[in-house]
Amino acid sequence: MKLHNRPVASADIPALCCFPHGPDELFYMFPKATYPLTPAQLNDAIAQRSGSTVVEADGVLVGFANFYKAEHGGICALGNVVVAPAARGKGVARYLVQSMIALARDQFAAREVWVSCFNHNTAGLLLYPQLGFVPFAIEERRAPDGSRVALVQMKQSWNE
Repeated sequence: MKLHNRPVASADIPALCCFPHGPDELFYMFPKATYPLTPAQLNDAIAQRSGSTVVEADGVLVGFANFYKAEHGGICALGNVVVAPAARGKGVARYLVQSMIALARDQFAAREVWVSCFNHNTAGLLLYPQLGFVPFAIEERRAPDGSRVALVQMKQSWNE
């Protein structure tokens, strides 16, 4: 599977809205959204964020992410990270996160990239440390059903 990334296009939005399967997956991707994800919700998030990027495999959309915070020369905080269900477990998330780190460094001259991951998101909790992210805080949040969840904050820093 040959992967490449590019900026999101308006024509991508309907397909991206199908990536989160169920309220839990949407909560991991976009905690403020309500299930099912609609083009209006996703367009609103994209309009308020920076660096919205998609990953394609052989012309098919397989991943999406952006920065909810992008300080030139400072911190870029990764958000809305999601991989198409059929593409999971095939290296798409790794490629997507590495692409976003490169974007943070190249476009924003970032010194750190932050990512947040809910405690039930096992795939994310296992992936991010493999890519050099280190936990630095845990915050209590509420899941859509009102239950307590832990949001693990991680960062990757570099000195140049």
